[in-house]
Amino acid sequence: MNLHEYQAKELLKKYNLPVIDGRLCYTPAEVEAAYDFFQTPLCVLKAQVHAGGRGKAGGIKLVKSPVEARTVAEQMIGMKLITPQTGSAGKIVKKVYLTKACDIDREFYLSLLVDRSKRAITLIASAEGGVDIEETAAKHPEKIVKLAFSSLGPQGFEVAKLAALFGVSGELAKKLGEIVINLYKAFTQRDFSLIEINPLVLTKSEEWVLLDAKCSVDENALYRQMELKGMADYDEIDPKDLKAGKFGLSYIALEGNIGCLVNGAGLAMATMDIIKLNGGNPANFLDVGGGASKETVVEAFKILLSDSQVRGILVNIFGGIMRCDLIASGIVEAASELGVKVPLVVRLQGTNVQQGREILSKSNLRIVPADTMDEAAKKIVAAVGR
Repeated sequence: MNLHEYQAKELLKKYNLPVIDGRLCYTPAEVEAAYDFFQTPLCVLKAQVHAGGRGKAGGIKLVKSPVEARTVAEQMIGMKLITPQTGSAGKIVKKVYLTKACDIDREFYLSLLVDRSKRAITLIASAEGGVDIEETAAKHPEKIVKLAFSSLGPQGFEVAKLAALFGVSGELAKKLGEIVINLYKAFTQRDFSLIEINPLVLTKSEEWVLLDAKCSVDENALYRQMELKGMADYDEIDPKDLKAGKFGLSYIALEGNIGCLVNGAGLAMATMDIIKLNGGNPANFLDVGGGASKETVVEAFKILLSDSQVRGILVNIFGGIMRCDLIASGIVEAASELGVKVPLVVRLQGTNVQQGREILSKSNLRIVPADTMDEAAKKIVAAVGR
């Protein structure tokens, strides 16, 4: 689950990390009032959407007066912000964040994430932070440094290596070490999967400031992070993803036209692979889990059919804990209730498979059965066309 910049900064401030004061605003009038409150000659207005690249897309603007702040807010609130991360669909800006401006001397990049290959929380840093960090990583990977922390967390020698990379020493190096340690505390205590500070700036008065902050929370840990769970912004979540989460379904939208309803992540991956192998394109990853009920299957069908790209559905179920007869009943109920008009191919194996197949055959619905994954993939690809 992603947090907005203003939410991330509120949290990081609790860990004694240096962030600039800001105010969340929903209207141009609120922006003007916030500018007057700060009583500073320069402020920065930032669109609050879950996407990077806001600056180049017009989602970050420097404003020099209350009147200008209000005028820019009128243009920004309600605009469709299109960045490389949003794609052509873009995102509608519904709220903005006004902060005091910062007298920047140098910009750096700093992030913490989980490196699964090293089984460690890893710090990624560069002395060249800012809007073009992706270009730096692609063209000059030697300028990116990675430090995989042990279970003890950041150590002195690692902080010294980072300080040398940033070209700072003495008191600045000491404060940089405190920032890294406090970021690590926030990361571990809040169950973050990512903290990205871009840029971390050094001001002309030699103060460190987290100018921008992006945080992502491990959704599997939200049961013990109720404060963070309450920060979820449903406007930023795909309605299909939101509905899937409420019914315990794992759903990820893709760009193809074959909807996949599968139980188990491994089987879901294999199903998508075999669709691709046969020349088709999956429209989604949808895992109903090992203990799905008939009602869950019905809701899964609703999610699949709400995607206008879906021109056919492949159901691939292996009944271990899950019984094939219950799944078949769910499929029949869903197909009848929703009036499924796209081709539907169903492959069942496992517990009570014969009973499940009988339920499907007696339903008088246009359901195409298949015994193997390859057969099922070939049938659905043929049905929707390549």
